[in-house]
Amino acid sequence: MAGSSNIHAFFGSDEARVKEAALLLSRKIAPKDDEFGLEVIAGAADNAEHASQIVSRTIEAIQTLPFFGGEKVVWLQGATFFSDNQTGKAETTLRAVEALTDLLESGLPPEVQVIISANDVDKRRVFYKKVGKLTKPTIFDKVDVSKPGWETQVMSLVKAKSKQLGLTFDGDALERFVLMVGAETRMLDSEIEKLSLYVGDRPANEEDISRIAASSHIGVIFEIGDAIARKDLPKTLDLIDRQLRQGESAVGILLAAIVPRIRNLLHARDLMERHDLRAGRSFPPFQKAVDSLPKSETAHLPRKKDGNVSAYPLYLAAQISNRFTVPELKTALEACLEANLRLVTTSLEPKLVLNQLATRILT
Repeated sequence: MAGSSNIHAFFGSDEARVKEAALLLSRKIAPKDDEFGLEVIAGAADNAEHASQIVSRTIEAIQTLPFFGGEKVVWLQGATFFSDNQTGKAETTLRAVEALTDLLESGLPPEVQVIISANDVDKRRVFYKKVGKLTKPTIFDKVDVSKPGWETQVMSLVKAKSKQLGLTFDGDALERFVLMVGAETRMLDSEIEKLSLYVGDRPANEEDISRIAASSHIGVIFEIGDAIARKDLPKTLDLIDRQLRQGESAVGILLAAIVPRIRNLLHARDLMERHDLRAGRSFPPFQKAVDSLPKSETAHLPRKKDGNVSAYPLYLAAQISNRFTVPELKTALEACLEANLRLVTTSLEPKLVLNQLATRILT
């Protein structure tokens, strides 16, 4: 069946972007100056019976044409019962969703448009597959910050949002902003707006970022790594203690903040010593130099989705890696392995293990 121009679907784990995109479309296509032209049905279901009631209201809204004629938009907003959860798998829910799918497949009146938005959709279900044949869903998934190259994806999002506010970044401020704030859309939106108000018409610089950007979880993780790279033991211990008091696990701090930074410092220092790479004031020349190296020399380096080396973390590390030698960094990585074993196989106080590790690396 050919795609339907009056069915619109927005799915994905990034709740803020899914809702924003659906909202913008609803404002665009809903009849102007007609308070009955847009009907929004809240899709958050408490249980299967509730899900069935929501679907029934949606079907009724689609089938009920405007009394005085004209166009109508029905928005099933934030549906929670298309996912692989208890409510979504219940027979009551499945029967209701099947009825909705049949209605959509049968063809909608030309004056009715339907918007469906949901965050967690089971792509194995008949619903998802059939909707995919009726229209091309717009997918907004959260960026996976555990994978190399996530910074590049988020930088593109930040550029687009900043452009709307007339906000620009000077030098490497954009990269630092992303590393400090992370990939959570709501946090990014809030911090972009705050930064825009702070700098006014001038470009934001790295000092502005450090002063204004909120210390998100990702930001604190970055700060721990940055303090280690700068051999600032007191700040490292303070940040680790703060994270532990906020409930972060010691293993999480070790694997997310300490090990990646030590590894990047080692990679960067090794490249600089063996290939005479230099980290100047601008990132592009450094990236170009890394990309020009033989593949055999960069095979061990983390990569982005496009297959290229994830060079920006290496660039940051290279700028301050002269505080360490390659042997010191290799010893530091071995110390991280020992600390990890102590954390998972002994009953030692986690704070003590991390403090001893930081002291061993930085003194």
